[in-house]
Amino acid sequence: MTTEGHIAALERRHQELDRQIQSELQSRQVDDLMVSALKRKKLEVKDELSKLQGATRQ
Repeated sequence: MTTEGHIAALERRHQELDRQIQSELQSRQVDDLMVSALKRKKLEVKDELSKLQGATRQ
């Protein structure tokens, strides 16, 4: 996979995690542990995305 392809996949994953978080927050019984885990994963994806985007700009 090219760097650009990897970045695109990470962006899609980041958006999907955001949708999952929003869905979880809108449910009647919010699972705080699930929301925390999703937010942590979203942050990991964002960090990796930032690293890759920084590397392609150099």
